Formats: sequence, C-alpha cells, structure tokens
Amino acid sequence: MSDKLLRMISRDQKIRAFAAETTELVETARKIHQLSPIATAALGRTLTAGAMMGVMLKNPNDKLTIQIKGDGPLGGIIAASNHQAKVKGYVHNPEVYLEPNKLGKLDVGGAVGRNGYLNVIKDLGLKEPYIGFVPLVSGEIGEDLSYYFLKSEQTPSIVALGVMVDRIGEVMTSGGFIVQVMPEAGEDVLATLEKNLGNISSVTTYLSQGKKIEEILEMVTGKIDMQVVDIIKPKFICDCSRERMEKALISLGSKELKDIIEKQGQVEIECHFCLNKYSFSKEQIDNIIEQ
Repeated sequence: MSDKLLRMISRDQKIRAFAAETTELVETARKIHQLSPIATAALGRTLTAGAMMGVMLKNPNDKLTIQIKGDGPLGGIIAASNHQAKVKGYVHNPEVYLEPNKLGKLDVGGAVGRNGYLNVIKDLGLKEPYIGFVPLVSGEIGEDLSYYFLKSEQTPSIVALGVMVDRIGEVMTSGGFIVQVMPEAGEDVLATLEKNLGNISSVTTYLSQGKKIEEILEMVTGKIDMQVVDIIKPKFICDCSRERMEKALISLGSKELKDIIEKQGQVEIECHFCLNKYSFSKEQIDNIIEQ
C-alpha cells in the first residue's frame, strides 16, 4: 500500500475533504524514534493530520506546526508540515506504555492526557505567525482537531485519524480524513455527514481490509458528488542542515558558546525531528563567534 493524500471538493463547492494513507510515513517515524506502540499511534495521528493541514495552506512556502501538550505520560507531540505534505515530528516520551483502554485499543487519550492544549502555528510569510490555541477535548487528537477547526477557524469539520500496529509494534495501516463544511452549506449537510460517520467503523479497520482511503471517504460523504482536485505523496522528511544548526548556535550568543567550549571542548547538536547529530569543533565555534 503506497502512501497518498487526496484533496477533494464537492461539485457545488460546499464541502472540501482531505484523505490520506500514511502507513509508510508513520513507519518511518516509528523507526527513527524507536516509538512504543502507543507513541506510534499518537505521533502517527498527528503527522497524518499535519500532512492534510499542510496541503490546506495556500502558498508553497507556507509552513504549519501542530503542538499538543497534555498531562499524560507522553509529555507532548510536535508535528511540522508544508504545502507539499512533507512532515516531521516527535514525541517527548517515545517509550511510553499504557494498558489498552476499555475497548481493548491503544489508549492514546490516556497517553496524551485530557488536560492541556493544542496549538496550530501557521508561518505564512508575514511579520507574525498565526497561532490558534484550544484546550484539549479528549487527547485522542482527532476530536481535539475538530474542536480546533470549529473554535479557531470557524469551520465545522469532521476529523478521523487512526494507526494500527502489529504485535511487534510495526505499523500495519495508518490514515485519516478531514471533511469540512463551507459557510454556504446548510446545517443539514453537517448533520448528514455526522450521521454517516456514526454508521462506519474506524479508518484503520477498513484500510486493513484493503479498502482505499477514497472509498472510506465516500462512506462519509454519501451521495455528495466529490471530485479529486489533487493527489500528493506525503512523506516524513526532515529539512535540518548544518547551516540551520549554525544559526541556532549563533542565537545562543558568544558568551554561552564560549562557556560550552570551555567545559566540553566542542559542541554537538541533535535534531529533535530526525535525530541527526551535528558536531562543531572549537575552531569552528571560534569562527562562528567571530562572525
């Protein structure tokens, strides 16, 4: 199953939808960060949402970051995306473990916590970024993002996200969809969509049965005539570089850099997103200080 992301709109332009299969993407993240099953599910859901929300951005250089911080043992989640559905992310505690919930499923809400917040930061090339802030609803991520869209962007939305792992923790299926009702649509449209959603199973159940993400989306949209506008391949890609790390070092200031060199003899920085390490010798740090 190859990853893909669909951008769709109804012929009457009253509904837009985004649907993604992200199995390869989430498995890549799991391997990089050595995630536990529940951390895989939490980060995987957020990365899937981030890929779809990145595609919502209007301009190629726009960027988006999702920050989730609850009071659960996971600690927090960061996912960053761009207009091309290139995403990266990490969790604060990748080894977290919890017993399954009452339904026998991974307790993502318990790992994230139900008390906390969700931030969406959009860098649109302006002087200041757009920041949307909402309290967590359940910690299950999909419900929290639905609440964010309603409260921060005034856009009624249905968000469904899922990650299924096997007994050894590898990702079997991952995907999700976001369906949004435009202002010109009546309340009955959203009610119909929510009713349809209540009659279907989880995204990952259908994906594991071999259904395509667009077939699952059709179960929600029903008789609404949807057309595909774009097909994109989402990927887990980190854009860190030595130049970016140098800029981070410059931001520390010469005094702190000198203190680090005196104590450690060199500076080593690890990227949180991909775990790549960058080392700077005393001579290299001296050159940075001179600059």
